Amino acid sequence: MLRKELGLFILILVTGAVTAMINPQFISTTNLINLANQIGLFGLLALGLGVVIVTGGIELSVGSMLALLGVIFLDLLVNYGLPWPIVFIVVILGGTALGAIHGLMISRLNLQPFVVTLCGLLIYRGIARYYTNDSTEGFGYAGGYEALEWLMSGRSWNIPHTFIFFIIASLVMAVLLHKSVLGRYIFAVGKNEEAARFSGIPTRAVIVATYALCGVMAGISTVFFVFYTQSVSPSAHGNFYELYAIAAAVLGGCSLRGGEGSVIGIALGVVLLQVLQNLVNMLGIPSSLNFAVMGAVILIGVIVDGQLQKRSRAH
Repeated sequence: MLRKELGLFILILVTGAVTAMINPQFISTTNLINLANQIGLFGLLALGLGVVIVTGGIELSVGSMLALLGVIFLDLLVNYGLPWPIVFIVVILGGTALGAIHGLMISRLNLQPFVVTLCGLLIYRGIARYYTNDSTEGFGYAGGYEALEWLMSGRSWNIPHTFIFFIIASLVMAVLLHKSVLGRYIFAVGKNEEAARFSGIPTRAVIVATYALCGVMAGISTVFFVFYTQSVSPSAHGNFYELYAIAAAVLGGCSLRGGEGSVIGIALGVVLLQVLQNLVNMLGIPSSLNFAVMGAVILIGVIVDGQLQKRSRAH
């Protein structure tokens, strides 16, 4: 695994150096701050989704969760005038509940994660559009949340708070995944769920916990993204964001078969993906090709993972 991570780190340095040579603006302060902000925003989603992938699952509905939780957040904060700490907690609890429901349906009803989360993607997007009558929600002239706005979209020592929070979240997730009993259980479920069950591991509880954790990260990300975009259009907000998270996790060494992955790998995957996106912009390639870049990244990651699996079996 360390070899994978070292390879990723070298690839990031090489890609960054090549981009800087093509366009020196890449290493400008403004661009690096923007890059750090993007890494922080999408990194939180990738951390949550990466843990789900380690169990052998998938979560396709986080983008729609961002839309639904985003409009609820703005409605409670702007239209109902609730204090922001309460609204913040409501949104995180909402994300946790949605994630836990997915986990329960997968573990208790033996439904496929792909089907459950694909249905979630459609349902949450539909509810968000109905909730707002398909209109865009914004802050308008409401006030009283300046402290929250600074926390979510401000900077300290010229470093975006999104990036600082991503680093803190990565450290917490690293301890959880690599140093705790739950972490060992997550890897065991991903390797072989049946064997884990026979070993006395509460596999159902582990699956529910990972999806709930992914929901927590989606809830926190919701607030960051709302302050980043300053409004939520329920038909478009968060569209395909789950693909960014999956691509970053796969790039970082998370096997879609489950049982493999690391927080360092996921973090490096996020950095590499955003550097590649930045490279696309710097080269003047149309932004419409961003999804093509993501698709290629996921495909290459899956091919490499398959080849590594074959090699390990051969040995």
